[in-house]
Amino acid sequence: MNKGKKAVWGWAMYDWANSAFATAVMAGFFPIFFKQYWSFGADVNMSTAQLGFGNSIASLFVAVMAPVMGAIADKGSARKKFMIFFAYLGVLMTAALFLVQKGDWGWAIFVYIMGIIGFSGANIFYDSLLPSVADEDKIDYVSGLGYSMGYLGGGLLFLVTVLMTLMPEKFGLSDSVTAVRLAFLLVALWWGLFTIFTILWLPEEQTFTAPSKRADFIVDGFRQLIGTFKKIRHLKTIILFLAAYWFYIDGVHTIIRMAVDYGMSIGFASNDLIVALLITQFVGFPSALIFGKLGQRWSVRKSIYIAIGFYILITIWGTMMTSKQEFYILAITVGLVQGGIQALSRSYYARLIPKNHEAEYYGFYNMLGKFAAILGPVLMGIVGLIARRILMPPSPSPEQLVQIGQIASRWGIASVSLLFIIGAILFFFVDEKKGKAEAAYLAKV
Repeated sequence: MNKGKKAVWGWAMYDWANSAFATAVMAGFFPIFFKQYWSFGADVNMSTAQLGFGNSIASLFVAVMAPVMGAIADKGSARKKFMIFFAYLGVLMTAALFLVQKGDWGWAIFVYIMGIIGFSGANIFYDSLLPSVADEDKIDYVSGLGYSMGYLGGGLLFLVTVLMTLMPEKFGLSDSVTAVRLAFLLVALWWGLFTIFTILWLPEEQTFTAPSKRADFIVDGFRQLIGTFKKIRHLKTIILFLAAYWFYIDGVHTIIRMAVDYGMSIGFASNDLIVALLITQFVGFPSALIFGKLGQRWSVRKSIYIAIGFYILITIWGTMMTSKQEFYILAITVGLVQGGIQALSRSYYARLIPKNHEAEYYGFYNMLGKFAAILGPVLMGIVGLIARRILMPPSPSPEQLVQIGQIASRWGIASVSLLFIIGAILFFFVDEKKGKAEAAYLAKV
């Protein structure tokens, strides 16, 4: 594939396109709308658990399909085609959220799950194309560029949709509910339109000769996957890195998906939480680029450790905050490291995988990321429900119920810090030089 500027920008533009879903839907409006509109009247900890389980079901589906889909795509050199298919599945499901009516929390969760499948499935193949557009000396920067473009693009659309919900009359809308529903349509439109730039600018490398029959194409994909499992004894460094990544990225994804729900559970106003998300987006834009440069000039390992350390402090601080000003400061801190840890993890992994098998190995990468995302939201939901049961007195007053719900939510967020600690310990034992040697060997087998 041509590793020129046009290919790099075509690749990065997909992050600009799909980050509108990650920001405005997953992190922003869906958890708020789910709590206030689709699950109206439900207990605060129960709605948190429903949202957490919904996220986990979507992650489980993507995790199971990721390595198989990656192997099939690699075998037929179809990574770009698969990315486009899943992207437009996500676009369609995002638009469908507009149709879900008040109180229909089951339909809301189902459509949301399908949207996440589209979003996450496309990212498997998007990530796998990174080594094709960037040489090793530029890969940390290009990975950071993608995330920074995502923060900027997602943040700009999120800003517009937030203004719509805060001032619906200025946009000719009847109320904020209509504005949020319309926001889902705008996200779908943004995602669908800007993906066209990726389709036009990003060529698909032709590494393999596709079989003549589609059945052979799929069978060969499964054979390639089975072959990878047979070579597992040579993948010790990759396995160790993926185990570390599994834990710490779970903490990152849990905070992304559940932060707004958590803030509402401990009593913050939804408007304050939306402002905090906007802060995270626009701080994240330059920070992701800076982390990319750090990985280029300093050390990827040290930069990842810095980000993990920040996240441990964030989760501890999150259990104690009481004012919206603290939440804003927390949002700035998250913005400083969120894009960095994601971008550098993606580019670090690219150094450890065999050439010409990128989608297959990024399938495993995304698989473990999604399996980890099953753990975090469920852990947070279960710990919150257990804490609620432990703290619940006989015949509690309404005031006691509110207070107990808030304390239980703080217990839930505290549990996330364990994921970062375990991830950091495992990452300490990853040997990059050994991993590169293993990758070079496997590329020849």
